[in-house]
Formats: sequence, structure tokens, C-alpha cells
Amino acid sequence: MKFGRFSGFFVLLGLLWNCSPKEADPFATVKPDETRFTKVTLVEKLNEPMELEVLNNGDVLFIERAGKLKLYEAELGETTVVGELEVYLEHEDGLLGLAKDPGFEKNHWIYLYYAPLDFSPDVNRLSRFEFVDNRLDLTSEKVILEIPVFRGCCHSGGSIEFDANGLLFLSTGDDTTPFESDNYNPIDERQDRPANVDAQKTSANTNDLRGKIIRIKPEADGTYSIPEGNLFPPGTPNTRPEIYVMGNRNPFRISVDQHTGNLFWGEVGPDASVDSLKRGPKGHDEINLAQKPGFYGWPYFVGNNKPYWKYDFDTQESLFEFDPAAPVNTSPNSTGLEKLPPAQSALIWYPYDESEEFPMLATGGRNAMAGPVYHREDFENSAIRFPGYYNDKLFIYDWMRNWIFTVSLTENYEYDTMERFMPSTVFDKPVDMQFAKDGSLYVLEYGTYWRAQNDDSGLYRIEFAPGNRQPVAKVSVDKRTGAAPLTVQFSSEGSMDFDPSDSLSYSWDFGEANASSQDVNPTHTFEQPGVYSVTLTVTDLEGEKATASIEIQVGNERPQVFIEWAGNSSFYFENESVNYSVQVMDREDGEIDSDQVDFSIDYIAGGYDLIQAGHQEEQVSVGENFITQAGCKACHAIANESVGPTYEEVSVKYKGQADAKDYLIGKIRNGGGGVWSDERIMPGHPHLPEDQVGEMVDFILGLKDPDYGKEILPLEGEFTPDQIEQSEGYYLIQASYTDQGANEIGPLRGNVQLLLRHPEVKAVTANRFENTAKANANGLNFVKFTEKGSWIAFDQLDLRGINELELLVNPAGIKGVLEIRTGGPEGTLIGQTQELIQGDRKGYFPVKVALETREDLTDLYFVLRTDSGVSIWNTFNLDWVRFIR
Repeated sequence: MKFGRFSGFFVLLGLLWNCSPKEADPFATVKPDETRFTKVTLVEKLNEPMELEVLNNGDVLFIERAGKLKLYEAELGETTVVGELEVYLEHEDGLLGLAKDPGFEKNHWIYLYYAPLDFSPDVNRLSRFEFVDNRLDLTSEKVILEIPVFRGCCHSGGSIEFDANGLLFLSTGDDTTPFESDNYNPIDERQDRPANVDAQKTSANTNDLRGKIIRIKPEADGTYSIPEGNLFPPGTPNTRPEIYVMGNRNPFRISVDQHTGNLFWGEVGPDASVDSLKRGPKGHDEINLAQKPGFYGWPYFVGNNKPYWKYDFDTQESLFEFDPAAPVNTSPNSTGLEKLPPAQSALIWYPYDESEEFPMLATGGRNAMAGPVYHREDFENSAIRFPGYYNDKLFIYDWMRNWIFTVSLTENYEYDTMERFMPSTVFDKPVDMQFAKDGSLYVLEYGTYWRAQNDDSGLYRIEFAPGNRQPVAKVSVDKRTGAAPLTVQFSSEGSMDFDPSDSLSYSWDFGEANASSQDVNPTHTFEQPGVYSVTLTVTDLEGEKATASIEIQVGNERPQVFIEWAGNSSFYFENESVNYSVQVMDREDGEIDSDQVDFSIDYIAGGYDLIQAGHQEEQVSVGENFITQAGCKACHAIANESVGPTYEEVSVKYKGQADAKDYLIGKIRNGGGGVWSDERIMPGHPHLPEDQVGEMVDFILGLKDPDYGKEILPLEGEFTPDQIEQSEGYYLIQASYTDQGANEIGPLRGNVQLLLRHPEVKAVTANRFENTAKANANGLNFVKFTEKGSWIAFDQLDLRGINELELLVNPAGIKGVLEIRTGGPEGTLIGQTQELIQGDRKGYFPVKVALETREDLTDLYFVLRTDSGVSIWNTFNLDWVRFIR
């Protein structure tokens, strides 16, 4: 694939040497704005990419787990397969690690860590190959090291790095299942159990290379030697001299600081979602730092040496807590030393829920990884290297949470601070990153779904612009589909240049011969049916370009769907029935059978985002929206395989089971595993309200059972609300129709929605706020008005028939009035309270306001007018507003 934005020019720009004096770095101590970084797409739609190596000429080698070695050639902008290994691909194995030799420019050696297919005994293998003329020479393989493994679940590690002295570091996982120990530490010593239930046999075994980070010196003949300073000197009984770090669970991505020799790695932690009094701590992921060899705790400790308990799996008794100062391994499954080195604490650690120590790392699924330490002086005379602000900072990232942070360390290499890097930029499961010779950052992204060729996977390059910045191109249209001929109004609104003195020129390509424009917001008519890719290119004064595209489908008009609603379109009222009628028109389909129209009225108990629900082009699924908000799609997809089972699989499995909903609500809230396979265990979500989880389950069960929970409503009838007591609930009324497609354009859905609130509306659910604060005190959620003229606004309310408001207020120390206006805080005054003062009343009290009637939808403002000294410490408070007919 070719991507025109990136070309060999940028590689040459980054590597260009010149004789001009060094310029001062304006961002040596000042954090640069995110707009100075550009994420450039190099190649996308990869198949489980794992590790990368940037070559000195700007080309990039990277591997995919299924065994392919690929080369991105910078000058051509193309990616090709340059080698392939036959690998064992089950569980977490495959082609896992890649590194180039420090002398690659001369010897052309690369190193691969992989699970060979059909090899006995079962091993994972570290080999050296020659990479010559952009091809991997399979006949040149030198097997450096083979590590015996159990071909089962779980944790393979596999990251390879070199230090500045030419020493090779390789990470290995504990080769132990987490599913036989209730998600706590796997230390089942029973002799009749499978070989992968005791991590004392691997991670805590001084005589085994699993659950380790090893350090060796590769020799020219394909062997290796042991460098000085590893954890155990050669000849130490019951030890392996290759071990540098032990006590690892799954050190999936490692990094070595080329200046200090410090070793960093991300440790993927256990899955327990809560602490157990007699088993030990909940699971944590870790970012670790080793300045010297050591024992990093697993399976006896996690995080900052939080201890697990010695547990007897036969009697289910907890015997004692392990001691981080003097850990011992007495498992009969271990072939190593009993007395272990003192356990070392992680540098950073965080659980599924919010971390007390590092709350900025968010919540949810986790998969910690360690990236490079940036040293600006390594990239002198590069025009796109990162600024000095990031000098000596460690880059860390999380494969599940899709963030990148930079970490500052003290002079003693202890944690100091961290901050989010490019927080507004989308990263789709970053899996490796590396600074190139020009100081730009290459990022490999795995993509959304597990074990899949993801459309959002790819190789990307992040460049820094100290001077002129790349502009931003944005495209929008008044319509994306329609019958031919179709006239479309295009808009470049949102296109911009971040440099104030710059200006942009615009060029539109309408995707058909001799059809272009240089207007800012052109109109174009597509005469013939077809699918057209329209591209806008914006160019600044220095020739820097950016593009944006949109697809226009011509030949099929979207259906028009209407709900004729005889009552108020914003509120429902007690003892008031409303007549309705659903109408559908489609230009191509003609007469439409009512059975083809979906019509639903759902009551939502609370928690759904009102602002996002209304008037969307696509039909809203309440349950799916809850799933998205809860972050469940990090582990599950509707149809694509991911970490957990697909929602369609769940729907099929539990179809027709009477107790399925209650059972699945419990599974979601409490977590669990073993239903789908021993490798799939999902954390619990006890914080989610049960009714919200119920909506999620309804969505899932309905995916493969269209009749599940479905009440067939007539397209014409009468609606009577039956949920009057719950003031925070609302009715979501939806009608939709999907047409049959036409002129080779696929089916289109027409949809309309109506959202009815209870007439008593909490002030904190307003759409907009100015100089106010949402407060939560004494069990109440209310709005504080903190300045004179402060206001809240509800958007597009139907005030037909509304002639009075009731407000629950607490003026506290303020004397003033609340004005009710339409259209703006200085708009038409349609009502106001009498002068309000606390007086002898305590707390909240109701007041009523007469309203001038309105016959249209309007934005409604509540504005505080006062001469009192209002402030954040002396506020006027509003709890709710009741709309009265």
C-alpha cells in the first residue's frame, strides 16, 4: 500500500546534517502543544503486529504473530513480506520478538524469538538470521537458545532488546495458567495437577528460564556467553546464569536505556478484581525498573510488594503471608534454590479500578508496556526530533487502555511525575514503539480485536514540528446519500492551521473525471449513480499539506421516517394518554409493509446520556450505549473475536434460556471464567447498577434472537406512561426502516427518535452551564450558581401547554431572582421568581413561576440576577425544575 503523505523526503529531512550553529530549543522546559505532533500513517490493516525495528535508512522491519516478517520501505511507501517462519500459533505463542544486531549495518543480523511448529520437545526459540537484500535468509538460522515450555496457557513474553554494550535481553512469561487459582497467585503444588498451575516452578525457580528477563552476549559463531553481573554467577548450583531478572509473570514489552543501562518492562498482572483477606491483593499491572539484577516478586508479591498468602489448595486454608524481605520457594515443583533474593517493588502499579497511587492511569482492562527513554542529544541536527522537554523521560503505554504516558524519574531513578502524551490522539492498542535515528517516534498498533487482522492496526510515525505545523483538513456535507442526480453542499469548516500567521488554500477532488474545485465550500452535482470518494487537500503558505476524505453514495435515497406525536414532545405527564402514528416513505421501495418497520417505546431508569440520545441518524441501542460507556468493548466485540467471547456468541449460547438474563447480570457484575475456555476470564464490574447491566444483557441476548424481549407495537395507537414515580427516568421512542438498496447502493436506514422526560427535571442534567458548579452533598445532586448572571440552559424544550414551573431552591445567603428566558441568557423573558431569600426557612423550599406560553421548541435559560456577594463559597442553589401543564 502507498501513503502519499509520508515519503523519503522526510527521512532525508530527519537525517540531514548541516553546518549551521545549533539553535536554542524553545521547548526545552515548556511542554509543547499537542498540535506540534503529527501522527503519520505508514501502513494499516496488519495481522497481529508484535515488535518493530527502525533501520538507519528509515525503513522499518516488523513481525506479525502468525510468523511473517515485513518491511516498510520509506522511500516507496510500500510494505512487503520479506520472510516467514512456521510457528506454533495456539494460545499466546507465535512469532513474538524481533531485534536487529548492534552491528546490523555491517553483519546484517537480526534476532527472532518464536515458537517453532511441530518441534519436539516443546520449546520457544531465540535464533539469529541474516537479512540481506531485503530478504530473510532462512538457511542462515543460528539457534542461540531454546527454552522448554508447556504448550498450553499462558504467558509467553518474548520481547528482545540490546543495550549499548551489545548484551541481549529477552523476556519470557511464567507459562502458567491463571485460571486454576481464583485469579490470585498460582501456587498449586499438588503433584496430580497439570504442569502449568504452579508459577513457583517457573517464575520463582532459579533453575528455569521462564518468568524471567535473561541477559546474554551473543557471539559471532551463534553461541552466547554470560556477561558479568547477572543474578547468579556461572557455576552457582541450582541456578541458570542467564537470569538477570526473575519473578516475572508476563513481561510482554521491555526497553533498555542506552545511556544508563537501566532495564524497564511492563508486567501484565493477575486478574483478581478485589483484595482477598486470606488470599492476597487484587491484580495489578506494573511498570518496572531494574538498575541491577533482582527478584521482582511473582508469584509471591505484586505491585509495591503487596504480599500473597501461602495457600493450601487441598484444604483451602491460607497459612501465612509471604515476606518480601526473605522470600522462600519450597514448592516440590521447583528445581532451584529455596532462599530467594529480596523482592523488589514495582516503579508504577495499577489495578482494574482506580489506583490510589496513580489515579491518572484511568480504569478498566490493563496491559502495561514499557517504551524507550528519550535522549535528545542522540538525534543532533534532526528537524523533527522531539523537544528537550521530553529529555530523559520514559515512555510507557497500555495495550488495553490505549494511552501513552511519559514518566519523569529522580536522580536516583525513583518515580517523580508522569503526564499523558498526545491525549487527544487515538492509539489502537499500541504494542511497540521505538525512536528512529532522526528522533521521530515509530508506533506499532495491534488494533481493536484480539487474534485478528484489524482495520485499525498499523505502523505509524510521530513527528515533531518546532516551527511550521501541518494544517488540519476537515470535510462535512449536507447529505452523504441520495438518488441521482444528487447535489451536495461540501464544507471545509473545521479545517485550520495552528500557526496564526499562516493561511490555507483549498483543493477538492470530487472523485470523477474533470471534477474539482478550489472553493472553500463548494457545491457539486453527481449525475450518475455510484460511490464517490471526495478528497479535500489544504495547503499552507510553506507547502505543508493535509487531506480529508468522505464517501458519497449516489443512487439510493435514505428512507424518511416520521412519528406524528399528538402530545408534548419533551415531557410525559401523569394520567395523560397520547395518540401517535408512524409514517415511512422511501423513494425506491414504494409501498412499505408495516412489518418491516421497527417501532419501540423503552423506559430508561437512568444513567443514559440524554444529550447524545436524541435525533441521531442511527437507531440508538440503550444496552449497547451502556456497554460502550462501561468500556466493555476493550475485551468483547459484537462479532469479531477479541479477549473475551463475542456478544453474538453469548447470544447464541443462552438463546431461549429462561434464567439467562439474571445469570448474565451476575457474570458481568461479579466476573468469572471457564465457560468459554480456560484462557478467558473476565473481571467483574460490581460498580455498575443492576438495571443498567440488565439493559446491556437485553442488547446482547437480542443480537441472535430478534424476538427476545420484543413487544410488537402498532404503528398507530395510544401511549399511556406507566412510570410516573421515577422522576429521573425517561421514555425513548424510536421508529426505523431499512430499505432494500438500489442502483448497486446498499440498504440505508432511516430513523427518528423522541425522548420524553419526567416533568420533574434535575438541574444537573441541563445541557449547558455558565459560572455554575454541579454539587453533590447530603445525598443531593444540585447546581450552585456562583456568580452574578450565572446560568444553566436546557436545549430544545417543547413548552406547548406548559404554563407554570415549580423550582426547588436554596438561596442560602443570596437575595435575588431566577429569570426564565428563551434563546439566550439575555433572550426573551417569559417568567421570573419573586425575590428569593432564605429568611426563616431552612434548606430547600419550592417556589412557583407563571410562564408565558410558547408554541415551539426553544432553548430555556435559568439566569441568576442578584446584588448579593455571590461566590463559590456563597451560592444560590437549584435542585430541580418541574414543568406543569
